[in-house]
Amino acid sequence: MATESPQLFLCPISMGLMEDPVTVATGVTYERRSIERWFFKYGKATCPATMQRLASFELTPNHTLKRVISSWVHRGSSPSSPTDALEPMARARLPSVLAGIEATPFKVTALKSLRSCMALDGAAQGEFVAYDGIQVLSRVMAQALAESGAGGDFSAFRTCEEAAAVLDTLPLSDDASVDLVLRPECMRPVAALVQRGSAEARLHAMSILDKVSKASGARNWTAGVDVDDMVKSLLDLLSDGASSKLSSRALDVLLDVTARSPSSGRARRGKDVVEVGAVRVLVELLPDADRHVTERALLLLKRLCKCPEGRLAFAEHGLAVAAVSRTVLRVSGLATKLAVNVLWLVSCTARPSEKVLDDLVTNGAVAKLLALLQVESSTSTKEKAARMLRVHGAFWRQYPCFPADLKDYLKFLN
Repeated sequence: MATESPQLFLCPISMGLMEDPVTVATGVTYERRSIERWFFKYGKATCPATMQRLASFELTPNHTLKRVISSWVHRGSSPSSPTDALEPMARARLPSVLAGIEATPFKVTALKSLRSCMALDGAAQGEFVAYDGIQVLSRVMAQALAESGAGGDFSAFRTCEEAAAVLDTLPLSDDASVDLVLRPECMRPVAALVQRGSAEARLHAMSILDKVSKASGARNWTAGVDVDDMVKSLLDLLSDGASSKLSSRALDVLLDVTARSPSSGRARRGKDVVEVGAVRVLVELLPDADRHVTERALLLLKRLCKCPEGRLAFAEHGLAVAAVSRTVLRVSGLATKLAVNVLWLVSCTARPSEKVLDDLVTNGAVAKLLALLQVESSTSTKEKAARMLRVHGAFWRQYPCFPADLKDYLKFLN
């Protein structure tokens, strides 16, 4: 398509363009396949966008929206389509809009207009920051979060989500902007959106964290948030079968959190992440993951398996060896390297259980390790593969199903 799909046309779960939009009892519209998967595969009884419990799973086709999307697609995603009716506000109106946005009862509407302006006018972004726009958004989000927490007001939380969407239009690459975002009145709402926002809001919140992380250098952005709660929420998101885009973002945040712990507390952080079930979630994510998600999941597994608790959790999961072995020589060069690192950590850095060694041979990992020695791969990967074969070759040769030619090759290695 020539232009980005309007937000109204995107499913709140998959963030993809809807082909068969249906509306649930709360009035929110989803792609039929996505909401049916939410209800019937994952056993959820709530509306994903509002988290309200549903008395009925009835799905009402949204024929009007389907016709509008079809018309928009057939027009070649023309900017003149009906959904692009909001014209970007003139930059001259920014001061008055920012001055009145905290007092208006129609905050969501005002924020949507502001977002439209910021997304389509790069010059307005600099002026927005100069007019203390980040401070205004921080106060709006903090107030909305407080109101939603006090009375369970979803409309207030929606204001918080829309304000974060505006904030995400900014590059957030300079020190002054990063300092403002790192303040508690901004970071707490952003962290809350990561934990319990809609799919779109979570993407915006995690995008903000990613920008701040890249621009903040050695500074630890996690200091002002409850990291344990955030980690649990991100793992829940991955367990719920989130879209590839959401899963990839969630893994980026988890990787950043584990990497930014002070060196003295990094082992403790890894242990904490393992204790809330990270290894299980990552292993079960691998079979259906695309390349980007697979690589990130394997990198996080590698970090977690550096601690004894991580290796134990890996060894105790019945499908861990099979899931990781399957990615070797199948997904990408980086995935192969990371997978071999994981297998090496669980089989060579400490005394492995017999079950792990059994799984390595019965799931074809040993044959893949032998193949790695004969194909183009990194030196460190080949060295780890050779070490595993030398250390455990005698154990694996005893299996009747083990090919004779591979037994001879193992003898050669030794």
